[in-house]
Amino acid sequence: MASVTPQEYVEEVLRLVESIPEGRVMSYGAIADVLADRSGRNSARQVGTIMARNGGGVPWHRVVTSAGRMPPGHEQEARQRLLSEGVPVKGEHVDMTRASWLP
Repeated sequence: MASVTPQEYVEEVLRLVESIPEGRVMSYGAIADVLADRSGRNSARQVGTIMARNGGGVPWHRVVTSAGRMPPGHEQEARQRLLSEGVPVKGEHVDMTRASWLP
C-alpha cells in the first residue's frame, strides 16, 4: 500500500474532482475508494473535510453523498449547478443510478 503526505492527498482529491465530467457526480466514498490504493487512505469523511476546506476552486457541486444528497449548506446552489449540467435529480437527491461516475 502506497502512502502520500496529507498535502499530496488533498491534491489527489482535488485533481480527481476536477476530472468528474459535466453532468456526472461522484460520492465522497467513491473518491476515497478510487484513491485508496495509491494514497493509503480510505475515508469518505476525510474527503468531505478536504472538499469543505479546499474545494472552492474545483467543481465541488459534483461531489455528493452515496445517497445523492448534495453538499450540506450548499444544497440550493449545488442543485442549480447540477440541473444546469443535466444531472438527473429526484426530489432533493441526485439520481445516483444514472449520474454516478467512476474514472
